[in-house]
Amino acid sequence: MAKKMAERTSGIQAEPTKKGPAAKENVPVTATGRLLDAQMRVNGAIDRAESAEARATAAESEAEALRSELTSARERLQSLQGTHASDAGVSEIDITTLVEKPGRRRILSPTEYAELKANLAVNALIHPIVYRPLGDGRNEIVSGANRVKIYREELGRQTILGVPFTGDEKQAELGATFSNLLAPSLPDFEKYRQFARLQAEFGLSRQDIISASGLSTSHVARILAFDKLSEAARELIAKRPDRVGGNAAEEFAALSSAGNEEAVVSAIRALVDDETMTQKRALEMARQKPAKKPQVSGRAINIGRRKLCEVTVRSGVVGVRFAGKEVDGVAEKWADKIEAFIRAEIANEE
Repeated sequence: MAKKMAERTSGIQAEPTKKGPAAKENVPVTATGRLLDAQMRVNGAIDRAESAEARATAAESEAEALRSELTSARERLQSLQGTHASDAGVSEIDITTLVEKPGRRRILSPTEYAELKANLAVNALIHPIVYRPLGDGRNEIVSGANRVKIYREELGRQTILGVPFTGDEKQAELGATFSNLLAPSLPDFEKYRQFARLQAEFGLSRQDIISASGLSTSHVARILAFDKLSEAARELIAKRPDRVGGNAAEEFAALSSAGNEEAVVSAIRALVDDETMTQKRALEMARQKPAKKPQVSGRAINIGRRKLCEVTVRSGVVGVRFAGKEVDGVAEKWADKIEAFIRAEIANEE
């Protein structure tokens, strides 16, 4: 610190005392005072710079530790996912002991689910599921939740091949979530869900995930486009993540921001419910403006051939527009008559 201060203050010299108005309060007027003030300012700047540098170093160290932990967890899970049925450590697991972590299982499209079911019905598992023993007789599914679901609910199987994950809860979650996030075939919305889970459950920033995953900024921007949609739109997409890609989500979000939110939700609902609907057609639906309400025609009231007024009804409002000269006085007179008429009608009804 002393060396830095010396370097920063070596060029500071006392200025000759200047003649002029009296110095302001708290401002040093002597050369020695000005030199001391300059030194104090430099010292403060050095302290702030070193503090910022220390914070940046700590943040980088923390990010590096996070990247290392993510990489380790992902590699461990990928190694287990590549295990074969004949490898050591693989065994038949009682399906009733397997429990699912909410939000971890990938949502398959109907076609994907049907194909997986058909495959599992006639073929033995090549790669076992990965589970984490919870120590109370239950086993948490880390990888393979859809296979377990089909074995349990569709095929009525009692056991399934599995291999244990030996890490802790955080490592299992990081490995499972990150593996999903990086899966090439995963729909953009499913990647968005995994991205959101990493942020919510582990407090990771967007930059942390980008740094650890190697995902490009444009890829992440496409994934996060879903965040700009309304909750209602995201709930619909969650039912069929394969139906709406990140690029379409970006366009839907722009339309929603432009005031077409209701049309966007309707278009996404149609896209999710109708297999024949395309994203292009759904976007066209979302761009459609609501039909304009028909113009309300007025009812003209004449005295002979002269027009007295025109009566219109719009949105619960009865309007009377008078024609001719001195319309203010005429309008005031008729306002009194209309009020008297309404009051008389009310009295008669009572």
